[in-house]
Amino acid sequence: MIKVKRKKHRRLCQGDILHDVEYVESVIEDKGIIEVSKIVFPLVIVLSQDCDLEQDYRSRSSNQHEPSLQDKWLLSVLVAPLYNLEHVLQGEHLSELNYRMQQFNRKRTEGKYLVSNQRPRYHYLEFPSQIPIPPSVIDFKHYFAANVLYLRRLKRSNFVCGVATPYREDIAQRFASFLARIGLPAVRDTQTPD
Repeated sequence: MIKVKRKKHRRLCQGDILHDVEYVESVIEDKGIIEVSKIVFPLVIVLSQDCDLEQDYRSRSSNQHEPSLQDKWLLSVLVAPLYNLEHVLQGEHLSELNYRMQQFNRKRTEGKYLVSNQRPRYHYLEFPSQIPIPPSVIDFKHYFAANVLYLRRLKRSNFVCGVATPYREDIAQRFASFLARIGLPAVRDTQTPD
């Protein structure tokens, strides 16, 4: 079980969990008509480094009256959806998008590895009873960037909790490790048939 912070910090922080976060999937313009397709994720966790988020906040705050350099400003923040564990186990966590996902049997090795964080692609989170979030999974393949100012405004009304240190750093380390993996080409049998 992870530890969380219920107190809302003024700035966006690594490990913040927000509800109802929009992801713009596509924007299409056809003959002057703009069509925006978006996905609203029930819960996301902020993955961007806390030092970058703090520098962005301080720089924007100090530059309000006399703009100087904006080299500490972020364009976007990395976030990832939190999926309900039961939906992930059943492979239904993206069923509303008509995606078929791998199923995991909780009693077999693949399910046990998932909930014990032995699968590099996923991170399992179990929250204290006072936090209204069921056991959840982060799928590191589903991260996306969201505008920093959008998330800062959204945090005011949609903050659920923040993952406390050192749990948020563990998530960040596992995310970075997953992104740094090296994909090797599939090995083919080079022997000629007899």
